[in-house]
Amino acid sequence: MTTRPPKDEARLHYGDGEFAVLRPGRFVRCAVSARPIPLEALRYWCVERQEAYYGPEEAQTRLVAPT
Repeated sequence: MTTRPPKDEARLHYGDGEFAVLRPGRFVRCAVSARPIPLEALRYWCVERQEAYYGPEEAQTRLVAPT
């Protein structure tokens, strides 16, 4: 059984310096902490992994961790 994201959770495509909205919503989830990130506050993401990070600490944690 798959779970569906909450109605207000957006789906984005992350690019260099910008993102495109694939499914409208008010927030995305941090790939490290699962905390919701309002789209207007989203500043950190990884283009290669296509994931968002709540802040610089989460981005650093994820990007230095082995894959």
